[in-house]
Amino acid sequence: MSTHAVHFPGAFATPLAARLDLPEQPAAAYALFAHCFTCSKDTLAATRISAALVEHGFGVLRFDFTGLGGSEGEFANTNFTSNIADLVAAANWLREHHQAPRVMIGHSLGGAAVLAAAAQVPEAAAVATIGAPFDPGHVRHLLHGAAPDIEAAGEAEVDLGGRRFRIKKQFLDDIASQSNASRIAALRKALLVFHSPHDTTVDIDNAAKIFVAAKHPKSFVSLDTADHLLTRKADAVYVAAVLAAWASRYIATATQPDKVESGEPGVVVVRETREAKFTQTVTAGRHHLRADEPVASGGTDSGPGPYDFLLAGLGACTSMTLRLYAEQKQWPLERVTVRLSHQKIHAADCADCETREGRIDHIDREISLAGALSPEQRTRLMEIADKCPVHRTLHSEVSIKTRQVAP
Repeated sequence: MSTHAVHFPGAFATPLAARLDLPEQPAAAYALFAHCFTCSKDTLAATRISAALVEHGFGVLRFDFTGLGGSEGEFANTNFTSNIADLVAAANWLREHHQAPRVMIGHSLGGAAVLAAAAQVPEAAAVATIGAPFDPGHVRHLLHGAAPDIEAAGEAEVDLGGRRFRIKKQFLDDIASQSNASRIAALRKALLVFHSPHDTTVDIDNAAKIFVAAKHPKSFVSLDTADHLLTRKADAVYVAAVLAAWASRYIATATQPDKVESGEPGVVVVRETREAKFTQTVTAGRHHLRADEPVASGGTDSGPGPYDFLLAGLGACTSMTLRLYAEQKQWPLERVTVRLSHQKIHAADCADCETREGRIDHIDREISLAGALSPEQRTRLMEIADKCPVHRTLHSEVSIKTRQVAP
């Protein structure tokens, strides 16, 4: 995993501090993580969930809301509305520099903010909340009775999690004006609600209200024994594992390469993705694949290499040819397995080759034939393997005509 420090302007045009966690291979999709009230992007829950998601192939952007962590700006001037704007700004940054987030995740009040901001991120297909309040106004009870003083004086210092924060009346007015019920009902995105029945900060009744307000597809996962902040590593890792498995259903279209014109049937189109030095999209009709080189060759190993595809073509053709022949003969061939490898060898080491100098391409092909076949049937099938069309193409003269066309 690699981590990159990034900055982008937030709701008040002041720089927000963020971390972009990326897998070693190109990310299958991107997720945006919003932390809890007065927390930061570097909380145990945020860092552990992000790391675990990266292990599942996601790129994850986690950032500090205005005035928190490493972000600039005055926290006292922020509110729930500015949190939403910060989230949208983060999504815009991802869209501009990588890909728009397909998954949005929010912890505690960050979960409520994600529910409110998701409508402004059309590319997001899935939303997940962790210990989130149904109503942003729920935060009021965390102020430990300071709300009357804030309303009377216009602002007050409040102890939140062992730290002092200045809260202004505009913050109370803003959360009082917010209603997530209609936003949740109109979400039109897959929703996953995580909540612990032992959460003493945000009661689990909030999860029930979110779930009831949402339309399908929606899911609920109980985080039994977990606390609100997911301080146990096992709880955060569990959340990430479930998140990755659940989200994979909704990011399938995002993980496929961009479709390109493939021409008439039988035409294969290969195009650079520019994600890394050698990454390619391979389109064969409606089928989409990736090609790359291994890390040792300067690639990122995000897909098979060119010779892997060559061996795959020969192996698939061999297996299909044997299957067709066995069915025509009604022989009890249960399963064919073909194992292939390619290497360059000295021509002098090949007793059956016409070329006697330099190096030649050598393919080892091992064929396993499962089933109650007689020795004669096995011998014949091995003979048929050499008659596979791709095998014959590799042994025949091949003409390749190359011409340049417009992009």
